[in-house]
Amino acid sequence: MVRPMYRSRSLKRVIRRTPGGRVVVHYERRKNTPMRCGRCGAILSGVPIKDRERRKLPKSMKRPERMFGGVLCPRCLREVLKEAVRSSIASPSPSPSSEG
Repeated sequence: MVRPMYRSRSLKRVIRRTPGGRVVVHYERRKNTPMRCGRCGAILSGVPIKDRERRKLPKSMKRPERMFGGVLCPRCLREVLKEAVRSSIASPSPSPSSEG
């Protein structure tokens, strides 16, 4: 059984071969990766890359303060909003005043 501190999934497991020929598992910290758009995969601007920086900042500075800020890039957000508006215009719900 490994030490409890190594059971965390926040540590990356790397298989290494030692000079003696044994195969052992090393536990390494994961690298900081930039946050990406959930739709197209583009790197999000306005979001700090390093986890340490993100932890220290208040919530309002961790991501842009707009709809889907920190989740979608501005280009995808614009497309999603256009699709939503166009779908609501294309199939309007019947209004109660037109019944007669």
